[in-house]
Amino acid sequence: MLISIFFAFLVSSVIATEKDSDLPRLNDIKAVEAFVDSAEVVIVGFLEGEESHGYKELLAAAKRVESVPAAICTVKEVWADYSLSSDTITLFRKADNHQENLIIADAKKLEADGLVNFISVNEIRYITEYNQVTAVGLFNSEVKSHLLVFANRGSKEYTELKKQMGALAPEFTGKFLFVLINGAVKSNSKSLGYFGLKSQDLPRIGIYDGDSDMKWLLPEGEITTERVREFCQSFIRGELKDVQQAGSTPKTEL
Repeated sequence: MLISIFFAFLVSSVIATEKDSDLPRLNDIKAVEAFVDSAEVVIVGFLEGEESHGYKELLAAAKRVESVPAAICTVKEVWADYSLSSDTITLFRKADNHQENLIIADAKKLEADGLVNFISVNEIRYITEYNQVTAVGLFNSEVKSHLLVFANRGSKEYTELKKQMGALAPEFTGKFLFVLINGAVKSNSKSLGYFGLKSQDLPRIGIYDGDSDMKWLLPEGEITTERVREFCQSFIRGELKDVQQAGSTPKTEL
């Protein structure tokens, strides 16, 4: 009797574990909207079911990229609200209100490693640390103006500015991408040099406009939310176009 009870408990535990490992299901548009709004970056598999090509790969990728919540929606009526007509894995992000679609039928080879890369490249947040992977997503975004936070990782300013600027970034959704550049990394020395900076000059704040390929530095001084907000607004108002660019000469200021 005890053996039977133990066996039944063991089987039910295995079933529960398997069930818990599945991706959450979103059964209507309100559920999808709530899920998309629940984090800065999320990924949704608009798939016919768990047997669909792409489900196992998405499940495996989601376990490896735990910073990005993942779910599945099998209700085709909902797909139409996102202009989708076939199985698609979609990444939603708030930083630029972007929807990045990976259409399963168009993918030459779909595997977990490829999905992890798809997520990592497009994981643009309110403030994104610049590296070779995120650079792809940053420069592919329709938002071409970047507010650059230059700071050395490990410094007190690095942590404080990341939090401070991350809180300011939502005010400029669709206008700026906020990018954190670690001056302590040798590979970022070229980015610093483009602004006429060296790691010992940090922290500093800059703006890069991809459309005009122009750049400016916020004058030296205390970096406050108010100063950075006004710096961004000055760019939006077009007031920086007549200001000498950063990097034109060594230590160039506004």
